[in-house]
Amino acid sequence: MADAARARKVADRIKTLIAAGLDQIVKDPDLGFVTITDVRVTNDLQHGSVFYTVFGDDAQRAKTAELLEANRGKLRSHVGKNLGIRLTPTLEFIADAIPETAAHLEVLLQEARERDAAVAAAAAGATHAGDADPYRHDDEDDADQGADTGAETDATDRA
Repeated sequence: MADAARARKVADRIKTLIAAGLDQIVKDPDLGFVTITDVRVTNDLQHGSVFYTVFGDDAQRAKTAELLEANRGKLRSHVGKNLGIRLTPTLEFIADAIPETAAHLEVLLQEARERDAAVAAAAAGATHAGDADPYRHDDEDDADQGADTGAETDATDRA
């Protein structure tokens, strides 16, 4: 069993090798503009997941996925020759959903900004429901204490 640190180093090396050799190995003009975003390798270095994004429309993404799947063996051989470890991990190519997720988050943030602006506009002309200052102050406490102490002295004088 390899440790997690070694698995991360192997994953980084695989990412570099695939990104550098992708155009030389897959010699198809239909290959889209591919970016290798991440590689994750299991701790036993047997399996690797390669995450990628493709710049273009859905047809371009589908064609690129087919080409990567068709050339998976060539890419694994390239990684095995240049990696320098005893066993070459199997490769699995997974389309990364980062751009779609980022676009969705941008839409949600824009909606939040609009709601915040609407709340700020409503709060700008708002007034208090009760008194402007509902809290007691020190000068009011002194007046209340003076009235209470007078009532107590009257009761003691009668007794």
